[in-house]
Amino acid sequence: MKMKKLTALLMTAAMIISMVGCGSKPAAQDAAAETAKAEEAPAADKAETTDAADTTEASGDKTVITITFRDDGSTTLKDWFQNAYDTYDKKDSVEVVIAPITASEGDYFAKVALALQSADTAPDIVCEDTFQLPSDVAAGYLTNMESYLKDYKEWNDGTYYGALVDGVTYTDGSAYGIPFNTDTRGLWYNKDVFKQAGLDTDWQPKTWQDIIDTCAVIKEKCPDVVPFWCNSGVATGEGTSMQTYEMLLYGTGEQLLDENDKWIGSSDNILKSLEFLSTIYSDGYGPSLSKVLNGEAGNTSSREYMPNGKLGISLDGFWVTGNYKESGASPWENYQDHLGIAAMPTSEGQAPGSITMSGGWALSIPELADEKDAAFDFIKHCMSYDVYRDMIIKQGNISTRSDIASDPEYSQQPFMQTCTEFLDGAYYRPRNSQYTTVTTHIQTMVESVVSGTSPKDAMEQYKADVINSVGAENVVEK
Repeated sequence: MKMKKLTALLMTAAMIISMVGCGSKPAAQDAAAETAKAEEAPAADKAETTDAADTTEASGDKTVITITFRDDGSTTLKDWFQNAYDTYDKKDSVEVVIAPITASEGDYFAKVALALQSADTAPDIVCEDTFQLPSDVAAGYLTNMESYLKDYKEWNDGTYYGALVDGVTYTDGSAYGIPFNTDTRGLWYNKDVFKQAGLDTDWQPKTWQDIIDTCAVIKEKCPDVVPFWCNSGVATGEGTSMQTYEMLLYGTGEQLLDENDKWIGSSDNILKSLEFLSTIYSDGYGPSLSKVLNGEAGNTSSREYMPNGKLGISLDGFWVTGNYKESGASPWENYQDHLGIAAMPTSEGQAPGSITMSGGWALSIPELADEKDAAFDFIKHCMSYDVYRDMIIKQGNISTRSDIASDPEYSQQPFMQTCTEFLDGAYYRPRNSQYTTVTTHIQTMVESVVSGTSPKDAMEQYKADVINSVGAENVVEK
C-alpha cells in the first residue's frame, strides 16, 4: 500500500492541470511533455539515502510519512524537512519522504486538490496557503486538528500569534493547520536606480500618483530600467490577486466583500484600482507581457531584475529578501545597502495612510492521510524552536512564533523590524470558501487590463464571472 500510494502521489505531482495553465499548447501536449520530464527526473527526495522507489523495502517496519509542498526553485523548505528529520528522535521508527511539486503557484493548488481527493495520492503532511484552507476544509480535504492541539503546549500558551491562529481556524471554530510563516507587502526599490534617476533614496510615496510620478522619472532618466513590477497575470495566481489587486483595492477603503458578506462585483473603487494598473502598462512603466504573464514572473523580478539594477520598484512581499542571503537563490552582497522598502500608500493618502495584505502558509494533515499521529508529531518537531528558527531566518519571512521575535539573529535581519510593523492593521483575505473561485476571476480581470482591455470592460466581465460562479444573490454593485 505504501509503495502504491507513493507512486500515485508522484504521478499526480507530475500532471498538468489544463484548466489552470495559461500556455498556448493543447493540454494533451502539456501533459505528455510533463510526463516525459517526470520520467527523466528523480521521483522525490527522501530523508534517507535510498531511492523513493525502494521505500517499502528500505523502511521495513518503519512508519512512512510523506510531505508535499511547492518547489519554487528555493531549497529552503526541503532543507527544513531534511534538518527536522536529521534531528528527529524517532528516526528508528519513522521514515520521511519529501515529495515536492514543481509547479507555478496556480498549478500547485490544483495539483494538491487533486492529490487530496484520493487515499492513494493524499500525502500525510501538506503545505497549505492559508487562503486555500477554507475551501479545502469545506471540501472535506483536511483533518480537524483540535484533538491533537489540545495537548500541544505551544499552541495553548500564546506562543503562536493570535491573528495567525485565526488564519488557520475555520468557521466551525476548529484549526486545520499549524502556521509556519506570515508576511507583509510593500514597495521595494533599488536605491542605485533611484540615485541614477536623481530621486531621493529615502522614498515614501503618499499617494498612488506619487508612484506614477516616480515611474515617469525612472523611465526618462534610466531608459533600460523597468520602472515598476507587480504580479499581473493568471499564471502568478494568488500573487496577482493578493499582492497586486487587493493591495490596491483595500487601499481605496473598499474590500472584496461588503458588510453583508456579499461579493462586490463592480464599483468606482474597483475601477480606480484597475485604472492604476492600466496606467502602469499603457504608459510603459511595467515589464513586457512576455516577462510578467508567466508563472516565473515573481522570481524574474526578485532574483534577476532587482539585484541586477534592471528594476526600479517592485510591489512584493518580505520574503524576497531570502533570495539575497548567501544561502538564497540570488545572493546579493550588502543587499540592505542597495535596497529600500516603502509602505504602500492608500490611493489618495487617506487614513490610515498605508496598506498591507498579510497571509502565510500552514502545515496541514489531509483527511485521507495514512499516518496522522506520526504526521502531527513530526509537524511539532518541525515547529520546535531551534529547527523552526533556522528555517524562518533562511526563508526570509516573518515568524509565526512570538518567542522567535526576540532572537537577535532573527530580529536583526535587514528590514525585519519595518516589515513586521506593517502587520499592525494588516488586512487578510476573506475566510469565505467561495474565495478560491472568485480569486481566479480577479486574476483574469487583472491580466485582461494589462493586456489592453479597458478597465470598465474588464470589471463588467469580472462581475459577470463572479455572478456565474457564486450566484446573483451573492453579488452587489456599489
